[in-house]
Amino acid sequence: MKKQMIAMLLAGGQGSRLGALTQGMAKPAVAFGGKYRIIDFPLSNCVNSGVDTVGVLTQYRPLQLNTHIGIGIPWDLDKQFGGVTILPPYEKTGDSEWYTGTANAIYQNMEFMEQYNPDYVLILSGDHIYKMDYEDMLNRHRQTGAEATIAVMPVPWEDASRYGIVVADETGHIREFEEKPANPRSNLASMGIYIFNFSSLKSALEELSHVPHCDFGMHVIPHLFRKNDNLYTYEFNSYWKDVGTLSTYWEANMELTDLVPEFNLYEEFWQIYTASEAYPPAFVAREATVHSSVVGDGSLVEGTVIHSVLGANVQIGAGAVVKDSVLMNGVVVGAGAELDRAIIAEGSVIGAGTKVGTGSFAQSQLDPRVYNSDITVIGAGSTVPEGVTVGRNVAIIGKTEQSDYPDGNLPSGAYIIKKGVRS
Repeated sequence: MKKQMIAMLLAGGQGSRLGALTQGMAKPAVAFGGKYRIIDFPLSNCVNSGVDTVGVLTQYRPLQLNTHIGIGIPWDLDKQFGGVTILPPYEKTGDSEWYTGTANAIYQNMEFMEQYNPDYVLILSGDHIYKMDYEDMLNRHRQTGAEATIAVMPVPWEDASRYGIVVADETGHIREFEEKPANPRSNLASMGIYIFNFSSLKSALEELSHVPHCDFGMHVIPHLFRKNDNLYTYEFNSYWKDVGTLSTYWEANMELTDLVPEFNLYEEFWQIYTASEAYPPAFVAREATVHSSVVGDGSLVEGTVIHSVLGANVQIGAGAVVKDSVLMNGVVVGAGAELDRAIIAEGSVIGAGTKVGTGSFAQSQLDPRVYNSDITVIGAGSTVPEGVTVGRNVAIIGKTEQSDYPDGNLPSGAYIIKKGVRS
């Protein structure tokens, strides 16, 4: 028994550019949109596209991701033959190693793919927000007779050097491929979504098995291009967002609060599925005000919420004001607190009267490569005590106390990471 196409979903990345949000979990497990986790989007795309066999490759802090996926029931992927399978690195009889690159991770799971003897293999990343019909992409792949098809989309020219860039003719036949070129010749960017003929993929991975940190963009695609020049594009022109930085993650959440969101979570014909607990309905008190916001199940709002995304079981105290912020599941905001342009991770507590996101931007003293906007980030399970003031572009991880805030203030660009917090 064989499968026409199986999917291999790369979900082992640390997501270091998300800073405090990925201290204790892999990036695909990070909450999104008040109800979901990032990995729900590629998994739901698979189900909606008729792909019923998915290998999820995990590595960095996989506990929450594994727990969330389980045996795949929410996505109807609890199959006897196929379904969803978690694929962590494992000890082998010969040399064993962690996954050292995207292609290396797939190569180490060749045995998993071979048991289904697929005609095609779909390679996906677990950290993008989008809706795509992979069946449509497969049809394109078969019509062109390609060895590999790369999903691409136009990006602003000023951003093109951040991506793998494709130069293609009017038929979509790829003429050049460059990974993150300094001077891009095109603005058609690879989305990190590929369909390969399994035989071609297997041969390429075996031929490149000696390459350290073997990667699709850096090694496999150029190798296939040099070998047979039979690669085509699948151009995608709908919403797609790489939420791998704090600013893009925040922006993607904020876009859900627009009057007519560009990315619509409410479409009946393309639902996003997730594993979620059975919370009661949200409750908004008489004295509360909620404007243009997403409010998760089980939340209690007694204060003011403006242009924000609240996860499940969030509590906003009386007189508190939450503006332009993302609050994940179980966050508690005390009475009279004020939050502006903040991301508060799961289970954190903001004390009464505390102000988060005040003043002007200042460069991060922790890591300017990660913390480089005026968004303040508070990691999962953290506590900010009552009555303190926290500036912009601040990172807080752990249960902090009044003594951690000189004169009751943590200025913009500063940070607190409590000892004992795993990093």
